[in-house]
Amino acid sequence: MRVALFAPLNVYDARRALRTDESSARSCSVPACCAKRGAVAHAPDPIASGEPPRGSPWDDPLLVAPLAFVDLEMTGLERDRDRVVEICIERVRGGTLEARMSCVVRPEGDEPGGGAKIHGIPPAELANAPPFAELAAEVVRLLDGAVLVAHGADHDVAFLQAELARTGRQWRCVHFIDTLLLSRRAFNFQSHRLVALAKELAVESPTSHRADNDVRVLRAIFARIVAELRPMTLRDLWHVRVGAGHVRPEILATVERALASRTPARVRYRSAGRAAKDIVFHVTALRRDVDPPVATGYLDHTRGRRELRIDRILSIELLGGS
Repeated sequence: MRVALFAPLNVYDARRALRTDESSARSCSVPACCAKRGAVAHAPDPIASGEPPRGSPWDDPLLVAPLAFVDLEMTGLERDRDRVVEICIERVRGGTLEARMSCVVRPEGDEPGGGAKIHGIPPAELANAPPFAELAAEVVRLLDGAVLVAHGADHDVAFLQAELARTGRQWRCVHFIDTLLLSRRAFNFQSHRLVALAKELAVESPTSHRADNDVRVLRAIFARIVAELRPMTLRDLWHVRVGAGHVRPEILATVERALASRTPARVRYRSAGRAAKDIVFHVTALRRDVDPPVATGYLDHTRGRRELRIDRILSIELLGGS
């Protein structure tokens, strides 16, 4: 049986962890996720669900906000039929690992080893693993009050909701961070699959498609994305979109300050089909009559006129102390 459950600063006994009292499956302290009795819920559309709730953790400085990095391996792609066979969750704050679980899961209702061609876990390892029901309380405890981060996150959220519903819990995660979407905005790569990103960004991934390996890769890729997009809060990251013309409010507000103060700005900009590039830009006008809005101005070194789509600005900072 492959079980690893970790508490802050020390490793504690897995059996004791799995006996966590049901009271740990309480509603989350913020409405991002909650645990109730009920039926299976579907992963929500991030825009249709509205903005995340105001306050912690979404408006905390990024270095203090609690994050739950999640990866699941499943027997297939149908959440109502297929089952989770491996789970890894790492709860992190400011780059520090606070708690962790990594466990192979016996898929109840399936022959041990079902879908082995997909997940690659030996049948004998699955046969000796605990069912998801034994892990459910600890899963909810690790997710409680944190912002879930995953690659193709709506898929992981849907499977978690389905598995927890089978244990009698209706856990809902309305708002989350999806590194698949973020990478498409930040990087000009041919593929944005996790294994392809690991190769492009030189992140070691010795055992891809195993949950613990993929969470380690996920955290490294998330750090690279943050370095590109330079968000101050998780709310700012949540506003990142691709192909929707959606503008990050923090970016738009900084463009407005650059225009009002006539202060040049250092902009990291990614045009369609190109890698991101740093420029120094003087904003002379802001067009709000187009969607998405466009900043008009000129480049510092050439004085050449240029228009920047606000949704394609990865980061912006005013120069000259303004």
